[in-house]
Amino acid sequence: MITNAQSGTTIDEISGGIHRISTPVPPEVVPGGFTFNQYLIVDESPLLYHTGPRKMFPLVREAIASIIPIDSLRYIGFSHFEADECGALNDFLAEAPHAEPLCGNIAKMVSIDDVADRPARGMADGEELSLGSHIVRWIDTPHFPHGWECGHLFETTTATLFCGDLFTQGGSEHAPLTTEDILASSEQMRSMLDYYSHTGQVGELTEKLATTSPHFLACMHGSAWRGDGASLLRSLGTSLAG
Repeated sequence: MITNAQSGTTIDEISGGIHRISTPVPPEVVPGGFTFNQYLIVDESPLLYHTGPRKMFPLVREAIASIIPIDSLRYIGFSHFEADECGALNDFLAEAPHAEPLCGNIAKMVSIDDVADRPARGMADGEELSLGSHIVRWIDTPHFPHGWECGHLFETTTATLFCGDLFTQGGSEHAPLTTEDILASSEQMRSMLDYYSHTGQVGELTEKLATTSPHFLACMHGSAWRGDGASLLRSLGTSLAG
């Protein structure tokens, strides 16, 4: 683990070549506390998944630079268009001259090619991209948990699902990787804020993600998780349907 002592930002490897970057926000700033996570896939073509909000750019940049040179980034991916997903996108594009935004085709069309300083590499549902030893697959999940353009990346060699705002856990103190239950805490968070859309395709979309049989869930808020991801995703679908 590498830590920025002043900010509390940490970077930890959670599965082969995949590093979780996490910055805690204390309860006096966000009630109950919160964390913002990004994930760095280290490979021939390094990929940063989610940038964090623009004001956190210096912290995320420093964490990445402790592992690889910033200018070696090749892709900057995100699940949907929101500040904590891609707020610092242009800051990273400025420091990584060969990097491309990576997102679904809908996000490319409706937002990213307008706001980003370079055109996005849009991905179709089920499309795969090789980073070297890692392969990422884009999965369209419109309005799940929110945003027409929403989707998730699945890394096939480690069976890691970058699950965005699914399984958001409140609080500012979390282990980098856990095998403990995260559904109860994420459902408690959802009950307080109702940040999921009310799509009628919950069952179809949770099953679509479950069929990847992930071993790791790279959550964007809280701990990353290891275990039977298919079962956990189906439990989430049951809870949402209820």
